[in-house]
Formats: sequence, structure tokens, C-alpha cells
Amino acid sequence: MKAKVRKYQVVVEETLREIGIAITPPTHKATAMAVIENPFAGRYAEDLSLLMDIGAELGDILGRKAVAALGIDAPQAQSYGKAAIVGSQGELEHAAAILHPKLGAPLRAAVEKGAALVPSVKKMGTLGTPIDVPLGHKDAAYVRSHFDGMEVRVPDAPHANEILVCVSVTDSGRPLPRVGGLTHEQAEGNDGLR
Repeated sequence: MKAKVRKYQVVVEETLREIGIAITPPTHKATAMAVIENPFAGRYAEDLSLLMDIGAELGDILGRKAVAALGIDAPQAQSYGKAAIVGSQGELEHAAAILHPKLGAPLRAAVEKGAALVPSVKKMGTLGTPIDVPLGHKDAAYVRSHFDGMEVRVPDAPHANEILVCVSVTDSGRPLPRVGGLTHEQAEGNDGLR
């Protein structure tokens, strides 16, 4: 493994009621996180391919951990997202190198298919910095009921020389969606949009 992982953390959110109305079945979101050493902390590097390779490793590991935490099979995953927080000795481009070139393909394999773009966000931070992992339908970006997010944090991360990498997966959209548009059941997932 290329990533030097200090710890993994997985968080599951289950919503049973919304504005006093029972959610049947409940909605579930899971975020799997890895706190890793930043191999480029404190220095500039032109070639960030090591972080790109780490992104591929973590897309697989974190994607599978999030699906397992939901207790579902890969085809039952409905939405996903990714995020990273870089410690103060790093730079935003380090998060971009992990999240963008190679993390998506193994995440898509972990949730089966994943025709749509994986929503992402990155930021600089310190110990306990929260991040809102954006969520979107895995196969059809126009499914409005799945525009969502999950706020997560690791109390002791990231240290200045670390990166916190997050992958979120859900088994449903928001509770009580009613803003119209394409539904999960109507999505074809051929072009990543509809």
C-alpha cells in the first residue's frame, strides 16, 4: 500500500423521523474516512502521481467500507461523494491529486456502475475541522432527491502533515423529497445525467 494510514473512521447516519413524520424505510448515509500521512508535506513537488495512486487505493478501500457500513450490496447504493481536508503543511492541490484523477474508478466499482460525476470538495484545515461531503445520485446527476451532503469530522485530524480523505455512500435520497424532477426509479444511468 502506498498510503501511510494512521487511522480509519466510519460514521453511519440513520434518519427515522423528519418533521414528526416516520421515514419508512429509514434513510442511511455512511462516510468512511482515512487519515493519511501527506508525503509532500512542507515541500513543493511538481509530480503528484504518488497522491494520485493513493487516491486509487483509497477509492477502493473507503468505498467498500462505506457500502459495508450501510449493510447493503453494491447495486443498492444510490448516491456518493468524496472530500478531503489537507493539513497546514500541505496544499489544496494535494487533495485534488487524491480526489480527481484515480479515486473515482475504484469507488464506482465499489458501488457498482456509478455513471455520474462524483461530487467533491476540498479544503485546508486542522484538528477536528468539519467538512460537508457533497452527495449526488451515482448514476444520474439530475435526480434532485439525492442532492445532499453529510458533515463529518475526525477530532484528532488532520495534523499539519496529514490529509483526511472521505468517501460517502447512501442507500437512498433525502427523507421526504418533494422538489420534483427525475426520480431514482426513473433514472436510466446511461449518460450520467438522466
